[in-house]
Amino acid sequence: MNGTFSLLLKRWRNKSLPLKSSYTTVTPPPEQCLIRPLTSLQCGTVLQSLTNTQSYAKCLQLHAHMITCGTLVHNTYLNTKLAACYAGCGRMAEAQVIFDQIVFKSSFLWNFMIRGYSCNGNALRSLVLYRQMSNVGGKPDNFTYPFVLKACGDLLIYEIGRKVHALVLITGLASDIYVGNSLLSMYSKFGEMATARMLFDNMPVRDLTSWNTIISGYVKNGKERDAFIIFDHMKNAGFRGDETTLLSLLCGCGNLMNLKVGRAIHGYVVRNSGKLCNKFLMNSLIDMYCNCDSIFDARKLFEELKIKDTVSWNSLISGYEQHGDAFESLKLFFQMIMEDEVPDEATIISILGACNQISALLLGSSIHSYIVKNGFGANTAVSTALIDMYTKCGSLPSAHHAFDEMPERNLASWTVMVTGYGIHGMGKEAISIFHEMLGKNIIPDEGMFTSVLSACSHSGLVDKGKEIFYKVMREYNVEPEAAHYACLVDLLGRAGNLDEAYAIISYMKVKPNFDIWNSLLSACRLYHNVKLAEISAQKLFEMNPTGVSSYVCLSNIYAAERRWNDVEKVRALVRRKRLRKPPGYSFVELNKRVHQFFVGDTSHQQSEDIYARLKHLNEQLKNAGYKPDTYSVLYDVEEEVKEEMLWDHSERLALAFALINTGPTTTIRITKNLRVCGDCHTVMKMVSKLMSREIIMRDIRRFHHFRDGACSCGDYW
Repeated sequence: MNGTFSLLLKRWRNKSLPLKSSYTTVTPPPEQCLIRPLTSLQCGTVLQSLTNTQSYAKCLQLHAHMITCGTLVHNTYLNTKLAACYAGCGRMAEAQVIFDQIVFKSSFLWNFMIRGYSCNGNALRSLVLYRQMSNVGGKPDNFTYPFVLKACGDLLIYEIGRKVHALVLITGLASDIYVGNSLLSMYSKFGEMATARMLFDNMPVRDLTSWNTIISGYVKNGKERDAFIIFDHMKNAGFRGDETTLLSLLCGCGNLMNLKVGRAIHGYVVRNSGKLCNKFLMNSLIDMYCNCDSIFDARKLFEELKIKDTVSWNSLISGYEQHGDAFESLKLFFQMIMEDEVPDEATIISILGACNQISALLLGSSIHSYIVKNGFGANTAVSTALIDMYTKCGSLPSAHHAFDEMPERNLASWTVMVTGYGIHGMGKEAISIFHEMLGKNIIPDEGMFTSVLSACSHSGLVDKGKEIFYKVMREYNVEPEAAHYACLVDLLGRAGNLDEAYAIISYMKVKPNFDIWNSLLSACRLYHNVKLAEISAQKLFEMNPTGVSSYVCLSNIYAAERRWNDVEKVRALVRRKRLRKPPGYSFVELNKRVHQFFVGDTSHQQSEDIYARLKHLNEQLKNAGYKPDTYSVLYDVEEEVKEEMLWDHSERLALAFALINTGPTTTIRITKNLRVCGDCHTVMKMVSKLMSREIIMRDIRRFHHFRDGACSCGDYW
């Protein structure tokens, strides 16, 4: 406390010298004020200084003092100040009680209440107060409209927002920069960027907030290129971007995968590190590099951070998970725990996603225990991610148990369950859950219908799938999209109705996309329809010239028909384009450690034992009647060579490893990154009967449950 203030406070307490009018603006702290009753003016001055959330306790203390001293009785001025103080502290319940007791409400009080509700998560109440203010003759001003417009934008109430805009024009407040910025923000939230841009161009005065609002609006509405154009105009107008500007632009770089501009922004941040280098920007830079497929730069920046928070860890963990490097994502998670950084919901969701990529069921179960112990179970998004992990790790009972324990289910939760049953080939169960959801009056969306149709496709439920597509979707006013047509084409194609599938593609309302033609191409491979395969492949080549999977699939179709010259032509085209087919690999989990095997892999420490077990297994299977299906080997070589090529497939190496290292009753779980070949599928069925073992295999398309010599897919995949 400085000397001048101490002297004034001493004089006021002792009343040895009267306080001059020039000193009445001095605001003593509330704890000092309680020594002696304060005048109304002094109380009002103190209240005016308490306008942040940290001042709530002091506001309560002063409120109690005024009640005790009787200062509040019939004092509209003090009651107004007190209500405004509570509103400024975000304590709207207390503010509302005092507000209701005030007979003559000033515009100042209405504005504080409207702002308080708008800024504290109750936009609807803010609009109700605005209507009440208008009904009693109150006149909204340039302090009222910004928060009313914010409330309209938060609630996405377009019609009311337009009416408020009209009133702003009538009252002549459109030129006010704060009102103008609020209009920009509201129309950006509505997605009306053309209107927002028109308002922006017609603003008589713009400040940095104006530029940031229009840039942020473009980015949030998927118009990142327009955001960069506006940023260039901003620089030409003499404005320098701040943290808010750069955060929006970094988000735009990530969405566009524009690494060049992202690096330029990074350089700008480094050059201005004295002003701009903060954790929000650093975390956004890490996220940008992850989204731009530059995980190396993201990791390098992460390691350079002196202080890492949860968001820093989440950005990199999520980055590795999204780029398919589940192992590194898991390593980072355990490192995060070791460094005593506390995970949040976003961390848990990302790490569960990493577990389901490699079917790490034991690790996922451990994380489930962590979720329960740390109170994440009530979070709907975390519970939904947990269900998704269990379904993709091959444990439907655990998934359904987690689903049943959810305190609250949303549409996403139901969709994940339907999808889970679908990829396990349990189409009837998926449809049953779908109808159970409808019985609870939950309205399905486009994503749910995609999941149901996909479940019908995996189970061969052609009639049911067509009924859902042509009837049920119409009942819920869902217009079929490309994803739905892709499921329908896949459904018909898998059932062998290739001509009907092609007819649908020819006459459907939406333009066929990559997934639709790819579904038809896959069906052509199953049923050896070379003519339609060539049509589909040509469309896919045009849509994605660098997508190697389309070339590989067409080559395999030619190879299956022994058209080796055509095979060589396609492979030559792949070589000329310098495309590379992803290597086949499989995962198997043992004691919470995931083991990875590639085709012909000899790098594993148990490699000799694995190949010895495979040789012995081959003899056992042949004695049981196994005949290699060399049709799956798509090379023009001798039959003996083809047989040898079958036996080093990655899923067989994973199988042998599991047989060596697990007990006779342990379920074997294998995950493969590509589609399982027909011969390996046969081997898995025979081993399940010969060894009395349950084998659950997940390939790129679906799950296969092998029990007693049969597969859950019914050889339909």
